Amino acid sequence: MNNYLTFISPIGYITLVENNGFITELKLKVELNDYLDSPTTLLTTAMAQLEEYFEKKRANFTFPFLAIGTSFQEKAWKALLTIPYGQTICYQEQAIIMGNGKAQRAVGGANNKNPLPIIIPCHRVIGKSGKLVGYGEGLSIKEYLLNLEKENSSLYTSQKLL
Repeated sequence: MNNYLTFISPIGYITLVENNGFITELKLKVELNDYLDSPTTLLTTAMAQLEEYFEKKRANFTFPFLAIGTSFQEKAWKALLTIPYGQTICYQEQAIIMGNGKAQRAVGGANNKNPLPIIIPCHRVIGKSGKLVGYGEGLSIKEYLLNLEKENSSLYTSQKLL
């Protein structure tokens, strides 16, 4: 059974989905009444950590989350978790991390299916030319997240935020 919690963030409403003790989805571009909230301790903890992220007080998340996909997708999402806060890589670099430098198109497709954007930071992957490309939630949200992290990355490095 899924539990839901919707809250407002600087990028709009976010709905978190919990299933069997894990956050399994983060939905952007939702309306306030799209889901019937059934908050749990885990959902409120995840919401609080995301709020801290947006307030530039948190760089990573410590609540349990689980992203389920194909083996290739899961490998791509694990590679995303290696990208440091405030930094970016291109799709080819992500493919190289995964062991196949020629799989950048497939990597882009896997990133597009990421059920936990922000938590699994697919927004940190940009085009080889340095341009912002390929974010299913919209390039304006990607740009916002990258700027938030960039503005805060020196503080994170010096103070080791959570």
